[in-house]
Amino acid sequence: MLLAAVDLGSNSFRLEIGRVEGSLIERHGYWKETVRLAAGLGDDQRLSKRAIESACECLARMNERLRGMKGEHVRAVGTQTLRAARNLNEFLIEAQNALGYPIEVISGREEARLVFEGCTHTLPPSDKRRLVVDIGGASTELIVGRGFSAEQAESFRIGCVNATLRYFRNGTIDRASFKRAQVAAAAEFEEAIAAFGRWDEAYGSSGTIGAVSEILRAEGWTDGAITSDGLLKLRQALLGAGEIRRVRLRGLKSDRQEVIAGGVAVLAAVFETLGLTEMRTARGALRVGLLYDLLGRRESRDLRETTVERMQTRFGVDRAQAQRVGALAAQFYDALAPKASDELHKRLAWAAALHECGFAISHNDYHKHGAYLVEHSDLAGFSTTDQERIAQLILGQRGNLRKVAAALEDPERAGKILALRLAVIFSHARRAIDPPRWTLRSSRGAIELGVDGDWLARHPLTQHLLEEEAAQWDRIGVRFALRALP
Repeated sequence: MLLAAVDLGSNSFRLEIGRVEGSLIERHGYWKETVRLAAGLGDDQRLSKRAIESACECLARMNERLRGMKGEHVRAVGTQTLRAARNLNEFLIEAQNALGYPIEVISGREEARLVFEGCTHTLPPSDKRRLVVDIGGASTELIVGRGFSAEQAESFRIGCVNATLRYFRNGTIDRASFKRAQVAAAAEFEEAIAAFGRWDEAYGSSGTIGAVSEILRAEGWTDGAITSDGLLKLRQALLGAGEIRRVRLRGLKSDRQEVIAGGVAVLAAVFETLGLTEMRTARGALRVGLLYDLLGRRESRDLRETTVERMQTRFGVDRAQAQRVGALAAQFYDALAPKASDELHKRLAWAAALHECGFAISHNDYHKHGAYLVEHSDLAGFSTTDQERIAQLILGQRGNLRKVAAALEDPERAGKILALRLAVIFSHARRAIDPPRWTLRSSRGAIELGVDGDWLARHPLTQHLLEEEAAQWDRIGVRFALRALP
């Protein structure tokens, strides 16, 4: 079986295809293009038209390599630049069309977790506590953990591209610019570093760290390990060049030259802040973590299930009620979308599992509180796209439908909102009931729900709630017909 991961990084886009061999994944194909997406993010935090075009051209080429692969075998994610982009939706529409597969935007901490998983799967097994550092184009991830599990993970909004653009904008490399870049990066790291505790060995992954390792090896300064002394020699060489265009270092690839100054400044800040003297490189990174995460979803317990259960515990969710609502919602959604994928059903199930987590804040407007908690919590295994969509389902479970008007424009999301709302209504008694006979049909602009007439007569409150529900849909221009079945 082949799995594929697409990493839409702030500096480079990478595609990795892996062949599953038992519990291991062997590289089957790899493709990388330097896109410099972060450089296309303007002061207004919008991606330029040219940046979007360049990204889509690259993704279209990747589509040729992915063509024919099943959707559930491919995962594409965006990182810091896309997290920051104000015109993200505009980008995603064009990018997904070019790639031919959905693209998720993941949070900084989720990116860090996946980086750690990717690195540790390519390192020798060890029970030592490991530090992993990943310097990307617009963010740096620091993670400490043991085995394949991250114990502490943080993402910081500084990387090789944005540091170069900010502190070496005119292409000049001097002591003042280098110091400003290093101090700015160190200031980012210092706020969160106390929580990391101790570790036994340090590893680095991704472009900047791999490039630095190769330079140090090629120049004969180290055997490829990144050391304090090696970094100092590299810094002196950059200062000696004086300008980015004049940098000449053995082992430095042309596509890395433009951003090496910012990357080295950030790495020097990592060494200074964490008190490191040596770091080794790890081949795996975000894309390898994505592959193993995909494999885990297919072959073993999905991490997202564990995350949802932990959130239920944390916020004291009534699990019996959540299960009742989830079971009914699944039945209603089956009637509305009989060919829906397992992944779509999972999103609905997770929304049902967490639909009452807002009770932990207040019973008043609990659906709004719950939506906020789901959208803004760090949920391991979930992309920000997943969290936003699940949050919209939770927000739309009751009350006025205008607050989820944008989601209702999408028939797939509208179907899940309707299914969850009906499940909440039929479960209002908070106990097991004998479900009635029912039929449910929906098309754009019209919903028809049929319910056993005798059952409705015995459950007047449910009938009243369903009539109120019909009125809510009518208010947004969707005709909702409730009829009693003979």
